[in-house]
Amino acid sequence: MTNATLAYAKALQAARPKSDFENAVLSGLARTPKELPCKFFYDAEGSALFDRICELPEYYPTRTETALLRSHAPEFAEFIGPDAEVIEFGAGSLQKIGYLLGALKSPRAYIPIDISGEYLRAMAEKLTRAHPGLTVSPVVADFTQHLRLPSTGARRIGFFPGSTIGNFDAAEALAFMQRAARMLRGGGLLIGVDRIKDPAILHAAYNDSEGVTGLFNKNILARANRELGAYFDLEAFAHYAPYNPGAKRIEMHLLSRVDQSVSIAGQTISFLQGETIHTENSYKYTPDGFRTLAMAAGFVPRTMWSDPDKLFSIYWLEVP
Repeated sequence: MTNATLAYAKALQAARPKSDFENAVLSGLARTPKELPCKFFYDAEGSALFDRICELPEYYPTRTETALLRSHAPEFAEFIGPDAEVIEFGAGSLQKIGYLLGALKSPRAYIPIDISGEYLRAMAEKLTRAHPGLTVSPVVADFTQHLRLPSTGARRIGFFPGSTIGNFDAAEALAFMQRAARMLRGGGLLIGVDRIKDPAILHAAYNDSEGVTGLFNKNILARANRELGAYFDLEAFAHYAPYNPGAKRIEMHLLSRVDQSVSIAGQTISFLQGETIHTENSYKYTPDGFRTLAMAAGFVPRTMWSDPDKLFSIYWLEVP
């Protein structure tokens, strides 16, 4: 390739519109320390890997929350009431929403929101077949941003399982909860929240013996290779997920095993041996700590359900 041809190729690269993912990768890796938003884990491959994580013996959150949903679904339905419009922030397990929809009295509509369009559409098709009388209106969007959603005029109920609230820092969590409270005024929010517990249990959950969580973490680099023409050597990065007790959070990182440089969308990013890309936080809450957050956002905490070992809780919050 001549210098002129190379310059022309770079000019074309610079001129084409950048995707949200490309902007996030380039800006995140230009920071010190380097970081990537965890929402980009969930393309089709990442969503499939997360489904595998949820089945791992070490990963208690999914099975514990699912057991609570299965056991207490009739109670949730009593709080929610009939003819509700259910909005799920971050479409997750069909099993989880299935328990809720199955218990509700004549739900009016279900609106799942997620940035992974392919995964979301497949999920919506399955739910439409399972609940033929239910209006299912998937919305491909970032649920942390301002949204315009379809509405039937029914009482709005939010569903936010999986302790995804733990992926937000304190300011982000408050901002999300405030937006949700405005959106759900006159209704309520059913939300799953992971609890503070023995660090050994937390470490095992995010560092499983089969290495599936490591594959999930590295998938964000594999996605950059697939979608952005990047050249990440996945073996040159290690999954690293310690518990930070002072911050009350698990931190997920990708650690560079060697000094290396990676080409991404015409740019070169350098990594030192031992340098990390911070990909995710998972904050843990005490019941009092989460209720304080909910009330600061405008919710009224009504009740909480927990498993016997106090690993995980589900809260019902109302909005006046």
